[in-house]
Amino acid sequence: MHLFSNSYIVFYLSLITLVASMAFWFRDIIAEGKLKLNNTLNYYLNIAQKIPSIHLEEALYTYRNKNNTTVFTNNNNLGYYLAGLLEGDGSISLPSLGGACASSLNRVLNPRIVFTSHINNIGMYSFIQSELGNIGRFQKSGENILRYIIGDKESIILFINLVHGKLRTPKNQRFNDLINFMNNKYDLNISESLLDNSSFTDNSWFSGFSEADGHFGIKYVESKPKSETRKRSVSENISLKFRLDQRLYDKATSTSMKPFMENLALFLNANLKTYKNNTNSEVLSVSIQSINNVSFLIDYFNKFPLIGDKLTDFKKWEIVYNMILLKQHLTEQGRLKIKNLLVKS
Repeated sequence: MHLFSNSYIVFYLSLITLVASMAFWFRDIIAEGKLKLNNTLNYYLNIAQKIPSIHLEEALYTYRNKNNTTVFTNNNNLGYYLAGLLEGDGSISLPSLGGACASSLNRVLNPRIVFTSHINNIGMYSFIQSELGNIGRFQKSGENILRYIIGDKESIILFINLVHGKLRTPKNQRFNDLINFMNNKYDLNISESLLDNSSFTDNSWFSGFSEADGHFGIKYVESKPKSETRKRSVSENISLKFRLDQRLYDKATSTSMKPFMENLALFLNANLKTYKNNTNSEVLSVSIQSINNVSFLIDYFNKFPLIGDKLTDFKKWEIVYNMILLKQHLTEQGRLKIKNLLVKS
């Protein structure tokens, strides 16, 4: 080509053809990639969807019409409830201090406080958001997972001040990591949060924790006579059970939950048991069934009410408890009422 007349024309035509071929080739690869992602990975692409504000307003309006919205008489009461809820259903995410990503983007990466719950609790979390001055934002993952996220500087500081000194589990260590992060990043002087050792009966912490991890069970066993396959007859029985499970080790800090669960078992006058779940992880469990202990919890949750989906379960629990005290569960009408409660659960 060096000896060919006007060879530069052929060179440039070849170069243009090559660049055009590459451009069209990469265009097709990108288009095929997007199509495959949309068809096969749609769930992951839509894992975090913003919940429209109109839906939140409707949920809050419905919630206020159905529930007692004066449950938190002061910020101290609200703070204890949020501390229990955080230790049950919450997590704290911390970015690396001074990381390359932060400097390259020329912005401060804030931590996030995230509450995860069922979408049925959207009314409760909308109410909590309103109690906190409308801080934070909401996301929906999949069909029924709700996330309430607090992630800006002022909101995080407000939340820290509310729950400071009110946490009881190893998650307090992660909370102090959050405090250290905010102190270093914004030149603050927030003191370390000490574990709360006050009585469970003095505040609403246990209500928040039960909202996350408590279970109110009603067991109805119908009578069954002897048969060829049943050596003994089964008597009709109705019982109540409250159960609360926790992993043996806190995931974020790898710290044992056993000391805390032992204190909780003492509070509930219950035995602490251990079992392995379906992933072969050890779980600590406390449960109560005796009427005296049930009576104690009825009094506690009426003093420091639940405010979410668990409130409905507790109200049914309380109805059956009162029926047992009055021996109404022994009547045909009483048993039918309890069956109807279970059907609506």
